[in-house]
Amino acid sequence: MNTEKVSAVVTGGASGLGEATVRNIVANGGKATIFDVQDDKGEKVAKELSEHVTYVKTDVTDETSVQEALNKVVEKQGAINTVINCAGIGNGEKTFSSSKGPHQLATFQKVINVNLIGTFNVIRLAIEKMQENQPNDEGERGVIINTASVAAFEGQIGQVAYSASKGGIVGMTLPIARDVAKLGIRVMTIAPGLVDTPLFANLPEKIRDSLGKMVPFPSRLGYPEEYATLVQSIIENPLLNGETIRLDGGIRMQPK
Repeated sequence: MNTEKVSAVVTGGASGLGEATVRNIVANGGKATIFDVQDDKGEKVAKELSEHVTYVKTDVTDETSVQEALNKVVEKQGAINTVINCAGIGNGEKTFSSSKGPHQLATFQKVINVNLIGTFNVIRLAIEKMQENQPNDEGERGVIINTASVAAFEGQIGQVAYSASKGGIVGMTLPIARDVAKLGIRVMTIAPGLVDTPLFANLPEKIRDSLGKMVPFPSRLGYPEEYATLVQSIIENPLLNGETIRLDGGIRMQPK
């Protein structure tokens, strides 16, 4: 897909990986709508890039919220041909702790609900819009890019909920791609490693440096812009479909 023709929805687009992706889309001539619940941040980015970006407060776990937001995008942009799912949360809790007892079921459910179910909720409703698009010369009507994590493969101690949610995203990538292949819609997933997002922003510099040195090469935290560049590559390359790409500098996470 030509990046100048991108009409995108970016969940979690108010900060971190999502914000970098929004900025990259605009820099390459496309348009984007941010789906997020961070009003201040979302409105700030939309105001800065006002000709090309819109912010719509959206709860990805809520069917009505997502449906109404997608309707607004189609009304304003004419169509949706790209979705990048970056919305997500994390937590740290062991399956069982001698001091705290069993993992809280409510926290496990919340992480699964936002990260996995929220991602699928946006996918399924966006596809309904995408399948109405006129296909390009490749027969393509749209592309969906999800965000997993290396924790999907090497979840660390205390990451059971997060790893389960991201593993689910990896696991559903191929079957969804197969489901929508005849519609001319591609589905891909990126599994980032240690990326310098707001999650790391409040950590002491010493700890940030230590984390960066865990990466074989380059030995540093990744940049959100590097994620955005990979999103761009996936959008532009029609043969990329049904796969998860690790973006991690070769790291393989240890138990802790």
